Amino acid sequence: AEALGGFLAGATVCGVLLGMFQNNAGGAWDNAKKSFEKGVEINGEMFYKKSEPHKASVTGDTVGDPLKDAAGPSLNILIKLLSIVSLTFMPLFL
Repeated sequence: AEALGGFLAGATVCGVLLGMFQNNAGGAWDNAKKSFEKGVEINGEMFYKKSEPHKASVTGDTVGDPLKDAAGPSLNILIKLLSIVSLTFMPLFL
């Protein structure tokens, strides 16, 4: 029982921190791409859409969208499923 409690506590803490990181990182990459509509100053030079930094931000947004829309929120479901299944089957393991 102590091992299962430690496992659930560790999985919950790690899952919450990872979910928050994925949501924030995905949103940051999405906002970076949107900022090129108004123009971004990098090292004293202005960059707009169709520039090389904009192309790099589109690549980052390709990673950021799944992070903020799918991977981050799905960790909430994983934590709940992990807790319910392990506590349901705990009597079988004892």
